[in-house]
Amino acid sequence: MPIPVGTKAPDFTLKTKNAEGLQDVKLSANFGQKQTVLLFFPLAFTSVCTQEMCDISSGLGQFSGLDAQVYGISVDSPFAQEAWAKQNKIGVTLLSDLNKTVTRAYGVVFPNLAGIGDTSARAAFVIGQDGIVKYAEQTPTPKDLPNFAAVKAALAK
Repeated sequence: MPIPVGTKAPDFTLKTKNAEGLQDVKLSANFGQKQTVLLFFPLAFTSVCTQEMCDISSGLGQFSGLDAQVYGISVDSPFAQEAWAKQNKIGVTLLSDLNKTVTRAYGVVFPNLAGIGDTSARAAFVIGQDGIVKYAEQTPTPKDLPNFAAVKAALAK
């Protein structure tokens, strides 16, 4: 079960890999500055995850227009995420939760996906500038995408 709306979002620092190398991204750096959308997804290089991140990448302007920073989070290494992003022209900042600590903190572990082990479930969270969860959704299956209309509505409030 994802953490509920109205709770304080668990802060975290995760790694991203870009042209400058490995970088730390801290959730609370956005507090007081902008809203944050966290999109947990099971694995890079899979069809539904690729579709989701490519679709979000093509519509990133809609999120920035709502004063929001979007992060994709998976249990892949930052190096695999970078290769996947380059191959698929993914513009979303991808964060590596290799140890699954953030996935657990947000209550969105998908146990034993396809028999290969625990991953992040597909889930979406909107975190307000105040650090409070404004929207939380875990999809019924990894093949289902989040309700992006509801995510944008939560950002617009």
